[in-house]
Amino acid sequence: MNILLNILWIVFGGFMIAIEYLVSSILMMITIIGIPFGLQTIKLTRTALFPFGTKIIDNGSGNGCLNLIMNVIWWIVGGIPIALTHLGWGLLLCITIIGIPFGIQHFKLARLALLPFGKTVV
Repeated sequence: MNILLNILWIVFGGFMIAIEYLVSSILMMITIIGIPFGLQTIKLTRTALFPFGTKIIDNGSGNGCLNLIMNVIWWIVGGIPIALTHLGWGLLLCITIIGIPFGIQHFKLARLALLPFGKTVV
């Protein structure tokens, strides 16, 4: 079932979102300072391409202060606009009964887009 939902996701907008993440990742990796942020958007790209069947979990690593600082910088660099994009798509898709599973995936991606550092996608 996840395979069918992922195919429908790609056809109805998931590919566009994954391209958005990939382009922003490449642009961020141009500078040395942007490499950690580019790696996080690669994680978002993979999840945005195949969201069904993936879970987002905390790393539980001991570098919480660094994750907090990087997440705050991420909000300024682009996390908030990306999360708002997912929020808008999620609300739009949740209007219909058929779109509810896709809207839930957008809400999951919005949460990851706000706080990507310290999270692992399984």
